[in-house]
Amino acid sequence: MNTNSNDFNQLLSEYVALGVAHGSVQRRCTELISQLDTKIAAQQGEIMQLRAAVIVRDSALAFASTRSTSVTMQSVGPHEQALEASLNAADLVICQTGCLSHGDYWRVQDHCKRLGKTCVLVEQPDALRIVRIHKTAPTGS
Repeated sequence: MNTNSNDFNQLLSEYVALGVAHGSVQRRCTELISQLDTKIAAQQGEIMQLRAAVIVRDSALAFASTRSTSVTMQSVGPHEQALEASLNAADLVICQTGCLSHGDYWRVQDHCKRLGKTCVLVEQPDALRIVRIHKTAPTGS
């Protein structure tokens, strides 16, 4: 009977030791989760600040771009203003590369990019014989 009592006491002490170890692990996990929650909250705050900084930067760039475009239009001569007016009226821009000055080439490219117009550059006028633009009639009338 003494053997059963010793076995029971040994099992009981192992059970208590396991319970203590389990409690220690649970406390450690709780501490880690708390630390991670703190880090996540800090990182979410940093993300918000970074997003705000990006919005400020993009807004400043858009404002500067709009402002520089209007300043550029005010400072260009009559030839450049005529070019801009022609480009504004066009649906498609076709340029023979040898017929543009270097500055006009870049101005045309920039204008087409800003307004989303198609720009076709050809070296020889024979390369592009006929260009037709078909506009669809507005639906909903």
